[in-house]
Amino acid sequence: MSLKTRGLLVLAIGTAMGFALSLGGGLLADRKPQQQVYGLTPAQLSQLAEVMQRVRQDYVEPVDSDVLLDSAIRGMIAGLDPHSQFLDAGEYKEIRIGASGSYTGVGLEVGLRAGAVTVLAPIADSPGERAGVISGDIIIGINGQGLDAGDIASAVSRLRGNPGSTVRVEVLREHESAPLEFALTREHIVVTSVTAQLLRPGLLYSRISQFNDATADQLETAIRGLQDSSATPVDGLVLDLRNNPGGVLEAAVATSDLFLDAGNIVSGKGRTEEARFTHDAQLGDILHGAPLVVLVNGESASASEIVAGALQDNHRATILGTQTYGKGVVQTVMPLANGRAIKLTTSRYFTPSGRSINETGITPDVVVEATGNRYHFRVATPADPATDIQLQTAMRQLQDHHLVQSGAE
Repeated sequence: MSLKTRGLLVLAIGTAMGFALSLGGGLLADRKPQQQVYGLTPAQLSQLAEVMQRVRQDYVEPVDSDVLLDSAIRGMIAGLDPHSQFLDAGEYKEIRIGASGSYTGVGLEVGLRAGAVTVLAPIADSPGERAGVISGDIIIGINGQGLDAGDIASAVSRLRGNPGSTVRVEVLREHESAPLEFALTREHIVVTSVTAQLLRPGLLYSRISQFNDATADQLETAIRGLQDSSATPVDGLVLDLRNNPGGVLEAAVATSDLFLDAGNIVSGKGRTEEARFTHDAQLGDILHGAPLVVLVNGESASASEIVAGALQDNHRATILGTQTYGKGVVQTVMPLANGRAIKLTTSRYFTPSGRSINETGITPDVVVEATGNRYHFRVATPADPATDIQLQTAMRQLQDHHLVQSGAE
């Protein structure tokens, strides 16, 4: 779920494993049987060292010790749950960028389509958009070097760099007989996770694609801008969290707080003091009580579910769509040596009514299956009521004041 970067240097795992590799049999034998190193007995350390030595000695190909150690740590963390993860230096950098909502690059949101690295959308007024890169372009080369199929991590890394530096991007475009090449100058990019528009006078729409450090401020600015531009008083908002995979816990709390005057937003329970928390709303509803409908689906996860759960349990919004993903745990990012980190599940969170939605998700107050625009990608696409049955239903509920606000008890 959320990624709280904690300033704690966690060296226990790497130190213990490195120590095990350096130990000789005699040294292990000299240690008292009850003595432990970071919770591991001498027998456990010996077994770990023995397995790693067997691999280094007998595996069909030579294996670098650092690679082997990283693999061992990855396996240890991955075996805990689906969300805990060992992060190498590159992965840790990417996760910090995702949380901050800004980076230096060319402003292209990319993803995989049929194994090809594809431009999902250029960010508005970014080097990529200004140069003419468009959605659907398939990136086949960066600085004269091709891309391996499916290697999106390498593509993202190579597109980023120092501000003012140039990167050449080669793309295939539908209906073009030859590849196109763009020379793009990298600059500071701010990722806008919020889009907003007026559906009709007085009826606002806003979509959040992910939760980062800037999300709540961006949402507040967008809503106030629409309020100022609307020819009539605001009589409702559709908040679209479909296909939003989550992000930063604090961003979900701040977003929920925009629509609440009081009440609990979320609480968490874990083994450490840091993993136990509760967040309550402060006075100040940006909509001044105007009705709110939140759209969700099976890809609404984590921070999205915190927002939906908080607004549902506080009877502040109608939740409309389909069952959410069901990720009710919190991960803490813990830095390690050499620029690496672990993302470790440290808390279970609970909605205001005390629900744990892990592996079950949030049941909408109004269940409406999706048709038309399925929001396959997390890009800033305008809302289209003509093809979106869920959005149509939300608009009709707000217009007819036929809101269902069950709230879980």
